[in-house]
Amino acid sequence: MARIASTAPPGPPPAAGWRRRLHEIIFESDTPAGRAFDVVLLVAILLSVAAVLLESMPEVRRRHGPGLRALEWTFTVAFTVEYVLRLVAVTRPARYAASFFGIVDLLAILPTYLALVMPATQSLMVIRAVRLLRVFRILKLARFLEDANLLARALVASRRKITVFLGSLVTVVLIVGTLMYLIEGEEHGFMSIPHGMYWAVVTMTTVGYGDLVPRTPLGRVLAALVMILGYSIIAVPTGIVSVELAQVTRPVSTQACPACGRQGHDLDARYCKHCGTAL
Repeated sequence: MARIASTAPPGPPPAAGWRRRLHEIIFESDTPAGRAFDVVLLVAILLSVAAVLLESMPEVRRRHGPGLRALEWTFTVAFTVEYVLRLVAVTRPARYAASFFGIVDLLAILPTYLALVMPATQSLMVIRAVRLLRVFRILKLARFLEDANLLARALVASRRKITVFLGSLVTVVLIVGTLMYLIEGEEHGFMSIPHGMYWAVVTMTTVGYGDLVPRTPLGRVLAALVMILGYSIIAVPTGIVSVELAQVTRPVSTQACPACGRQGHDLDARYCKHCGTAL
């Protein structure tokens, strides 16, 4: 997506009146009310994640199960209200809902409701921990926010190279898995080509579970080559991202767009580079 320059024509006007005030409280942390809201939100997130962890422990669940479930529902209702208020506070709620934090906010409340019909999904509420990333904005750790945006830009810029690398890696795994299946055979545990591919992945990533091991001399020679190849492969994606990371060093501000709620704008930006709304 092309970047919208700071001189681009404005989009829809920012929220006015009570919606502007609501936006300042929920999305900004420059005012006492906004900072207090964010601190309370972080504490609630920590407590809700702690409740999920405790509820997964059998002994604690037997003693305090009803209380923990009531606490989880209390947090879920509170987060649901907060999510709705976030959509109301921006002039383009669809854009916020489709943003990273918008999706995380939605996923933070869905597991509790899904648990009514699929109890196994209740543990997925730990995804609320991802919302703790807001601490970088709340505590004014602009340096961390800047570094996070630089890393994200580097990953996006290197996606094509990494895709080619992963495609080549899959091809190597297929070839090595097939060779190991032909060399070792079913009598040594390599029941099929997928079994050989699984062994190749475990060996190339230097994990080495040991559940499948070559028994023949030729198989061990191939295994040694795959081990050496694995060490060299690990360095490839690191080098790709490092090169791209060195090319993106532009600082960003912590200001949130009043329309879509997204951050990461340039320090001198006058309009949101995602939706064009005046900042």
